[in-house]
Amino acid sequence: MAKSTSPLSIWTLTDGKIGMVNQSLGLAEALDKAVDGAEITEKTIHPKLPWRWLPPMFWPRGIDGAGPGSDALNPPWPDIVISCGRHAVGPALAVKSKSAGRTFVIHVQHPHVRLANYDLIAAPNHDRLAGPNVISFTGSMHRITPEKLAHAADEFRALIEPLPRPRIAVLIGGSNRSYRLTEDIARRLGEDLAVLAEKTGAGLMVTASRRTGSANEAVLRDALDHTQSVFWDNKGSNPYFGFLAAADAIIVTCDSVNMITEAAATGKPVHIVDLEGGDAKFQDFHQSLYDAEIARPFSGEFAEWEYSVLDEPARVANEVLRRMEAAKNE
Repeated sequence: MAKSTSPLSIWTLTDGKIGMVNQSLGLAEALDKAVDGAEITEKTIHPKLPWRWLPPMFWPRGIDGAGPGSDALNPPWPDIVISCGRHAVGPALAVKSKSAGRTFVIHVQHPHVRLANYDLIAAPNHDRLAGPNVISFTGSMHRITPEKLAHAADEFRALIEPLPRPRIAVLIGGSNRSYRLTEDIARRLGEDLAVLAEKTGAGLMVTASRRTGSANEAVLRDALDHTQSVFWDNKGSNPYFGFLAAADAIIVTCDSVNMITEAAATGKPVHIVDLEGGDAKFQDFHQSLYDAEIARPFSGEFAEWEYSVLDEPARVANEVLRRMEAAKNE
């Protein structure tokens, strides 16, 4: 689709949680690239009571439920709304209703309402959704692009350049509803990383998340104290993209679909660290990457291999544009 005098207008609609924001923006930015220019507006909705408590299936049609601190959902209506997360379901469908269906409404992930309410649903394969308006993809929508990685490499060059090669990015998540990162696991992982760095002479680039927990982070820092490494201290700009850009390989814990997908979007070898627990959806996702030879379970060893970069946002964006064009011609 060529750029026109009226750029495609896109609203992303979430409750502001970073995982939801990144997924909606990942698809929006892929659409922007596909049409050579779009106007993207981030909208945040904080539902008021009782809508904050109610599952999306119980929201009446046309109610946006916006509470204090929410962005206004007023005309002119956009060409596309991309919603993500349960708090964005009702507001997105309210825009569809108020725009008399002129806005093409997409939901990322399972909306847990009638699928036919949406023009399109982009759902990960592990959600096991099927329908004429469902596009399935591997992992999650993400914002990793070659341009962003190149920019991050330049931004964090001074931090990373002193590290020897091979350089290994280590992305640490933490406990969630499916997995537990215990101190024993953190200690064992830290020891494995220290041995790996000693055997290979590798430089480690480590980042932890809020879910890692201060005790687990302290255990990891202690284990890696004598390695050639950079362990982000959560101060200043986050070097996460810079670490991905500079990495020769990536080690990532199994608890985050987003982190693993972002790692797989770099084309670098991805080693997945197992944690305590798990469920069928995560296991299906991990296995799909193992079967595609994108990732391997972390064994404590350094290995390199090649695979086709996982660029699902671009594929989904092209399908969105195709379906929008088809709908115009109906």
